[in-house]
Amino acid sequence: MAEAKKPKREKIPRQEMPRQAPEVRRRNFNEVALGYTPELMALEAKRCLQCKKPKCIEGCPVRVDIPAFILKLQEGDLAGAAVALYADNNLPAICGRVCPQETQCEAVCVLGKKGEPVAIGRLERYVADWRISQGTEVPEMAPPSGKRVAVVGSGPAGLTCAADLARYGHQVTIFEALHAPGGVLIYGIPEFRLPKAIVHTEVEYVKSLGVELILNCVIGKTLTIDDLFDDGYEAVFLGTGAGLPMFMNIPGENYNGVYSANEFLTRVNLMKGYLFPEWDTPVRIGRRVAVVGGGNVAMDAARCSMRLGADEVIIVYRRSRVEMPARAEEVENAEEEGVVFNLLTNPVEIYGDDNGWVRGMKCIRMELGEPDASGRRRPIPIEGSEFDMDVDTVIMALGTRPNPMVFTDAGGLERTRWGTVVADETTGRTTRERVWAGGDIVTGAATVISAMGAGKRAAADIDRYLRGEITTWMPAEEAQKA
Repeated sequence: MAEAKKPKREKIPRQEMPRQAPEVRRRNFNEVALGYTPELMALEAKRCLQCKKPKCIEGCPVRVDIPAFILKLQEGDLAGAAVALYADNNLPAICGRVCPQETQCEAVCVLGKKGEPVAIGRLERYVADWRISQGTEVPEMAPPSGKRVAVVGSGPAGLTCAADLARYGHQVTIFEALHAPGGVLIYGIPEFRLPKAIVHTEVEYVKSLGVELILNCVIGKTLTIDDLFDDGYEAVFLGTGAGLPMFMNIPGENYNGVYSANEFLTRVNLMKGYLFPEWDTPVRIGRRVAVVGGGNVAMDAARCSMRLGADEVIIVYRRSRVEMPARAEEVENAEEEGVVFNLLTNPVEIYGDDNGWVRGMKCIRMELGEPDASGRRRPIPIEGSEFDMDVDTVIMALGTRPNPMVFTDAGGLERTRWGTVVADETTGRTTRERVWAGGDIVTGAATVISAMGAGKRAAADIDRYLRGEITTWMPAEEAQKA
């Protein structure tokens, strides 16, 4: 008797997330992506094949058991989905909004080979938002160890490291330089991509685990790393990010109206520029704004400028669209909102008026040569192609480096020529005993989820050290050779 054929699996298209219309959102700071409805969530969860060897877990820097939480969604068990998700990720409402899933977990989804991958990030956001609406619960905690750990910085690396260490049973204190916790999550990412209320809720969850938070404390100025050890902390994790902006060093960068993207976004976020026009905004935006750079930070600065009332916002980027490091979704959003892209273009000088304010920018056209160390084709100036651009505000979004202040009196802490800390990729151990580091302070500017992964790995290694499982400290450079 012939074996009965298995019924064909229903083909469900990837469910799009509702968004504000471009003509509406370009003048407000409300969240652009509105989240799945229960019906859209159920349809998208149904698409997951529940692979026996799921590649999506390997693609996640914090190793979330993605099939497990989606299976619970398929079963209609939202509470179970939340438990499965929070078991590995302390900040899922944030990750569901700003992680580049398209290059990580979704990039290796089996469905993506012949079609579109499961919208893992959107499902993650749905579960996390549901749990927040229900009130987060404190997970099972290990017995108190009596060990004290200092975490420097309350960004994604610091919050993740602190939460995991608290769950391991250690007493953790986070030292934050600014007056509000969250690091780059709060000062660097605009309200329309990551609402402040979401960040505050996730920070409160970390605090609910018993983590102490000390604000307005600059390590390297208020206290040093040596002071922390003298105060009885047995381990220190550095998660201070990379907050020192980079400039082009071209004539005219000191004119009024030239911002670093860091300063600009901090003014918009921490100084409540996003409440414009109700709030007396601390940000001066001119009629025509040029944003120099092609990453996510450049997109954020450009889209904020549009919302603050600029008539025209121009992205100036020296390579082509193919080489832009920004997420495709953010580029698309910016274009829909009216941002103009002037590609294969590089500034060479900024002009100013007699009062010291920007009045224009001289640029040169570029062409692409052979790939450079980054793997992208190297931009080469085209001789004789200079032209003037009429702008009155320039925002430099060229990347960042770690602020050197944290290294004051931090003897034995080796750094690279770019100012980043030398630390083992697997453990986070630095060249100074009992000091770990992770996130942008080690890698330079990178993603939120990669910083979280580093914080998670360091927390596990710190726990092993505090429990006496590590008896010989192996400096970072030796560990990398081993």
